[in-house]
Amino acid sequence: MAKGKNCLGLDIGSSSVKLCELRSRRDTLHLETFDYVSLAPETIVDGELMNATEVSEAIDTLLGRNKIRREQTALSVSGNTVIIKKITLPMMTDEELEESIQWEAEQFIPFDIEDVFIGFEVLNRRNDQGQMDVVLVAAKKEMINDYVGVCHRVGLKPVVVDVDSFAVQNMYEVNYGFMPDETVNLLDMGSSVISMNVVRGGVTNFTRDLSTGGADITEEIQRQLNITYREAEIYKMGGTPAEARGEDLEGEVVPGEVEQIIQQKAREMADEIQESLNFYATTAADSQVDRIVVTGGTAAIPSLRRTVQSTSGVDVELANPFRKIETDTSEFSPDQLEEWAPIAGVAVGLALRRTNEK
Repeated sequence: MAKGKNCLGLDIGSSSVKLCELRSRRDTLHLETFDYVSLAPETIVDGELMNATEVSEAIDTLLGRNKIRREQTALSVSGNTVIIKKITLPMMTDEELEESIQWEAEQFIPFDIEDVFIGFEVLNRRNDQGQMDVVLVAAKKEMINDYVGVCHRVGLKPVVVDVDSFAVQNMYEVNYGFMPDETVNLLDMGSSVISMNVVRGGVTNFTRDLSTGGADITEEIQRQLNITYREAEIYKMGGTPAEARGEDLEGEVVPGEVEQIIQQKAREMADEIQESLNFYATTAADSQVDRIVVTGGTAAIPSLRRTVQSTSGVDVELANPFRKIETDTSEFSPDQLEEWAPIAGVAVGLALRRTNEK
């Protein structure tokens, strides 16, 4: 492991803010804190902070109730204003790449180069061919500055800005590891975006963000049943009418229409995912996907996982971000960790980043 302490992982998602704190002790990772605060609908739309005050207040609530001092933090972004491209360049040193990356990026980024922050990582150097594969990431400066701003407002110091799909990749690598000849499709299924990252042998081969997610299911339940967004969200996650009313009654069941709506939306999402995999198959020499691993709040819906599996013909597994992380059972019960697992993937991946990393 690299030197430097673990960053505070802060996942600012469209439906909630998640916080994770890890500590490295003798090459073992320990969970210090995990917590989250839900956000009102449309607080964040397409990655844009529509209500920065509510987001900073949510972060402040998490820091306060977990008694976390203000410290160096890792954030991540996703959505339409984030561009990820895998490109092939002539072999060059890291110093030469650093000097030429702005010019190289201009050929692949559909935004004005002055309006974006550029990041890159060399994936593979093919000395025999005089070429190297590089993943190029560009994100709108305005969006990054907004996310950094809400952190500064509560005294945090962002030192790493990652991408959701790469944070999930970090989480997966630590908890499961990548086999040399295995291709894994990592899906982070959030409220408004499904981030896809196809990884072969630990190296990213293909990424795509799909503009769909759990909020689409909630809104369709709300529309068809003429109920509130909160009630529709409870129904979506298997809650009963009594729970939606805040009552503790037994014997009630979820309206039958809810499962039909979930199935319909699940098929639409599964079809979008498959279309992206079909496109990947046209660009890759070895396009077989061996496993699909899902995380994100929307991934907690069992029927959605089943539909993705039946559509793709590939086994689908719900990731456990705490699988190889030591936890104190007096602080974190197994039931609690199981409940958090679907929403914790990005936050755990960010908490793995170190304060001395780029």
